[in-house]
Amino acid sequence: MLTYEDCLGMSELTEEEIDAIAEHEHCDSIIALEMGNYLMHAPDGSPRIRRMILDDIAAARQRGDFAHAAKLKRVMEHFCQIHPEANDVD
Repeated sequence: MLTYEDCLGMSELTEEEIDAIAEHEHCDSIIALEMGNYLMHAPDGSPRIRRMILDDIAAARQRGDFAHAAKLKRVMEHFCQIHPEANDVD
């Protein structure tokens, strides 16, 4: 049986990136993990995840949660460092 941590390791994503997907999609972490894993193996997946994180940042700023927006910005910067193909679109 695979654990959450096993699946996380196979997804090429961090827990914080999975949390951002879950926030964007309004779903549980395990569902976000599967979605993130799928997207990381899709041709346009990395840019789509980047867009989700950017949407989360905008939503946090809009509601005045600047601390969360700053955290998400660090998550996005790390994601784009590890997955430079995420910057190919926009």
